[in-house]
Amino acid sequence: MTELSEKTVLITGAGGGFGQHMTRQFRDAGCMLVITDVNEEALQRSREIAGDAMLASLTADLATAEGCGVIAGACTARGILPDILVNNAGIGFAGRIDHVPRERLETLMQINLLAPMRLCNLFVPGMIERGSGHIVNISSLAGWVGSYGMTSYCASKFGLRGFGEALAVDLVDTGVGVTNVYPCFSRTAILDSAQYGYQEQQRVPEYLISEPSDVVTQIIKGVRSNRLHVFPDKHARRIHYVKRFFPWVVPLLNRRMQDAAAAAGKDES
Repeated sequence: MTELSEKTVLITGAGGGFGQHMTRQFRDAGCMLVITDVNEEALQRSREIAGDAMLASLTADLATAEGCGVIAGACTARGILPDILVNNAGIGFAGRIDHVPRERLETLMQINLLAPMRLCNLFVPGMIERGSGHIVNISSLAGWVGSYGMTSYCASKFGLRGFGEALAVDLVDTGVGVTNVYPCFSRTAILDSAQYGYQEQQRVPEYLISEPSDVVTQIIKGVRSNRLHVFPDKHARRIHYVKRFFPWVVPLLNRRMQDAAAAAGKDES
């Protein structure tokens, strides 16, 4: 078991739906916090949550290599090497690949995949030298199952899953652990992301949506127990099980979800 008390946790995307709950729950676990976000207003809310547990708060754009460097440089200037790096920042949108503006696709890949890789490149060497550390990658169930309208998002989350798995192999016997997290849909702002190419609005059916506080509780349990793979809600666990053992059922589930998303969109219009 990993003891969290007095550990330093760096959380990216700390102003978002998961990020604010991470700030609160890691604070309650006795951690000291470095919180980052691109949105200053959202970050201010997390500062208030962190309170005296906050070591630093940084506004940075993780869509650029320079933004990742700002975070690492600020930590170095303060003499901070995180015990736990939580790669939580992410964006999403829906739409078939030929309907998505290229700049949006590339920004998504920068934030969802390249930023975690860049931050690990900057922080993992110090963790290895120290002999301890933990990387948390917030992937998605979309990192296991290709889904309707989520080609770009799935590509980023499949990539993050592979990165985390391979990183865990590379870090065996270094004292640095890795936890990949695969939530299904959760009640965060990503549910209201942009949609491209649809004639009618698509909405996630209510029955598929989990509460972010419950997801974060499972994330922290996974870190404490040094688990590589965490499926933090019942739908993620069930669909992953189906994908592994009954893959021929997945197209049927995709069709059912597509129909339910269209129906939910009509109900709100």
